[in-house]
Amino acid sequence: MRRETQNVLLVLLGGALVKIALNGDYLRYVKPAQQPWVLAGGAVMLALGAVAIVRDIVTARARPLSGTVSGHVTGDGHHHPARSAWLLVLPVLAVYLIAPPALGSDSVMRTESRAPAPQATASFPPLPPGNVVPLSMTEFVTRAGWDGTGSLNGRAVSLTGFVSHNGNSELLARMVITCCAADAFPVTVRLTGAESANYPNDTWLQVTGQAVPGTATRANNYTPDLTVIGVHRVPAPQDPYEE
Repeated sequence: MRRETQNVLLVLLGGALVKIALNGDYLRYVKPAQQPWVLAGGAVMLALGAVAIVRDIVTARARPLSGTVSGHVTGDGHHHPARSAWLLVLPVLAVYLIAPPALGSDSVMRTESRAPAPQATASFPPLPPGNVVPLSMTEFVTRAGWDGTGSLNGRAVSLTGFVSHNGNSELLARMVITCCAADAFPVTVRLTGAESANYPNDTWLQVTGQAVPGTATRANNYTPDLTVIGVHRVPAPQDPYEE
């Protein structure tokens, strides 16, 4: 690959990183805490690419032309093909024009769901008072699978996640990441009851309901049943993952 192509690719890639760091699209790939690193990496690539381009331009102006147009035969008699290397620009442009979506229902079907196991000494405090308690999907699934005190029994909770169909079951799911999307795994809840309408995959819902005791077991990958009381569609959150 010619130096000019390398420099342009470096600028485009750096610009793509800066773009997704500033508009929030980086949250589809990494945790919020990683934003400074994404932004810094993009800025460094931009700077290196710009310096290299300026240096090459200055060098080219300082010496006489020794051949024909770049990509053909030069003065030393060698052929330097450059057209095929420019095809590598396409993946970089895709980041600008078609940003890949966050992980969704397809990832739920390909990855085994589980409840993050607490430490042996972990305890679950009582839920706060209120008619409906908002919980993260991770906390709800963890309590359903590991809390022997039954803190969820008889309590109405509010969960937010996306729909993922598994056979005849309608699941509410959320992807959990430790560092980035590469290590993501799903936590899932099975929706039951008359209010559990058949929504399309990847539809984001806010669901109110009650946990069915004893339904989150190792045999079903800690997927508790939730008897649905109410449900309505919501926009996808800017940060689609839980930690």
